[in-house]
Amino acid sequence: MEEVIEQLRARNERIPVPLELPDEDLLVEVEEELLIGIPYDLRLFLLQVSDVVYGRLEPVTAADPRSHTYLPEVAAMAWDLGVPRHLVPLCQDGHDYYLVDMEGKVLRWEGANAELTDEQWDSVWHWVEEVWLE
Repeated sequence: MEEVIEQLRARNERIPVPLELPDEDLLVEVEEELLIGIPYDLRLFLLQVSDVVYGRLEPVTAADPRSHTYLPEVAAMAWDLGVPRHLVPLCQDGHDYYLVDMEGKVLRWEGANAELTDEQWDSVWHWVEEVWLE
C-alpha cells in the first residue's frame, strides 16, 4: 500500500484548485448520507490519496459535497442505474463503475449491460496499480 501511495503522489498533477483530503469526521458524515459503511481499504484511500489527480480516471472524493466526484452523489447515480446497493463506488468510468464490496474487493459494473462483469481486483490498492496507474 505504501508503495502505491508513493507512486500516486509522484504522479499527482498540479491543478488550479487542489482537492482536499477528508478527515474521519467527514467520512462519518458520508457514511450517514450513504446509509452504508465505507469498506476499510476505500476508507484508507479516501483519507490518504483522494486528493490525487492523475490521468483520465477520477476516483471518488469525500471532502467537497459540490464536487462531481463526491462519493454520496456518485453512489446515488450508480444505485439509480441498477448497481447493487451493497457495493460502494470507487470510480465512474463513462457508463461503467468500479465498485468496492464490504470485503474490500473491487468489481466492475458495465453500464451498457447493466450488470457486473467478471473483472475484479483483490483490493482498492490492486485496482490503483492495475487500472488507474496504467
